[in-house]
Amino acid sequence: MPKRVRTGLTRSDILDRYVERFKQQLVKFQPFLSRRRGSASLEDFDEAAEELIGQVFGAASDESEAYFFAKTGESALLPEEAQESGTHNVERESLHQRRQVMESCLADLELRRRLQATRKGKGIDQALVDDYMAHEVRSIHKEATIKQAGQLLQKYKVGSLIVDDGSRYIGIITDSDLTRKAVAKGLDPNTTTVATCMSRSIITIEEDESLPEAMALMKKQGIRHLPVTADATIIGVLSVSDLLRAFQEQRSS
Repeated sequence: MPKRVRTGLTRSDILDRYVERFKQQLVKFQPFLSRRRGSASLEDFDEAAEELIGQVFGAASDESEAYFFAKTGESALLPEEAQESGTHNVERESLHQRRQVMESCLADLELRRRLQATRKGKGIDQALVDDYMAHEVRSIHKEATIKQAGQLLQKYKVGSLIVDDGSRYIGIITDSDLTRKAVAKGLDPNTTTVATCMSRSIITIEEDESLPEAMALMKKQGIRHLPVTADATIIGVLSVSDLLRAFQEQRSS
């Protein structure tokens, strides 16, 4: 299974932070449109904007591509009169296209934030996996020792690690695996590899599935940690503790 290649856009704190960063970026862009010379160059601004768009939406996303073409003046959205009337107009339209791309990104994030708030207000049956999953993918190489696995579990304060072979995900190891398959059998933690104790089948659920679907799948499979995918790529993990948090939030709302 491929490793994570994109950033999740689901938790409210993440969305709030990205919304604020795009707003700040648009403020920084104003001097270029008004022809006032700011402290930063347009090249530096473009680098920061492309980094932000790539971080939020993905380096290969439509948003990143749109900004690239706007920056280079090759956008299909540039009016023909601008393309035909000289370099000055093309450069001016290119600036406006940059702003439109960033405004579109901001509008997308604000819509996601409103939809998330709406979902969370409708009860647990309407909540989605991506509302409560952990977006960090904590992983470990299959040749690492189970002692190292235990240390990482303690360091990250998680109950599972996705196992990789250096290029793709091939399994999952949990705190229960270390107890049942390692400690109970008296295996040497300093020499026993993660591959010896991991579960080789990765049971996953898509990020847009409902929490009840996730709970039913975890119960059926007898697992407490469920890797979450987007387009077949693991982007996070949903655990029993996340489900408990969801119920607690619903009760207190």
